[in-house]
Amino acid sequence: MKNFVGIFIIILAVIGIFLFNNNDAGNTLSEYGTKERSGKFDKAPDFTLKNYEGEEVSLSQFTGKPKIINSWAMWCPFCVEELPDFTELKKEFGDDIVVIAIDRKESLKQAKEFTDSLGVTNNLVFLLDPEDSFYKSIGGFSMPETIFVDGDNNIIIHKRGFMTFDEMRDKTKQLLEIN
Repeated sequence: MKNFVGIFIIILAVIGIFLFNNNDAGNTLSEYGTKERSGKFDKAPDFTLKNYEGEEVSLSQFTGKPKIINSWAMWCPFCVEELPDFTELKKEFGDDIVVIAIDRKESLKQAKEFTDSLGVTNNLVFLLDPEDSFYKSIGGFSMPETIFVDGDNNIIIHKRGFMTFDEMRDKTKQLLEIN
């Protein structure tokens, strides 16, 4: 049993070192473990996905507006906690931001029933990504993944993992200061 615990600790340490050293040059980790870029920004990947009504929605439709784009799935317990917080964030900041929630590979029926049960369906821009193309395009490897994008579609902050409401608010304020 002691050998198993020792091996487990070593594996965790190796993973931690890999993740720490695998950040792009010029990026730093904030107090929240958020990848924050300095200097040249990466562009948000352009996408065209369908909303719950079957209408095509593209990132380019929101050019000029600061955007928060969240990749989520109903099987993700952290996503369940974040979606209502994104609704509150949208209410607090109103038309100053666009919040887009992109569902990963779930059917319209599953996703909509889930967001309906949370009471958030009508508060955010919900899109379906049956091919998981958005998540892949941002190099997703955790859940949830959220990017904060300025009006010129530059990724200002790429947050991997769960955020508290206070962290969402702080990052949104950072985004609005830059925009």
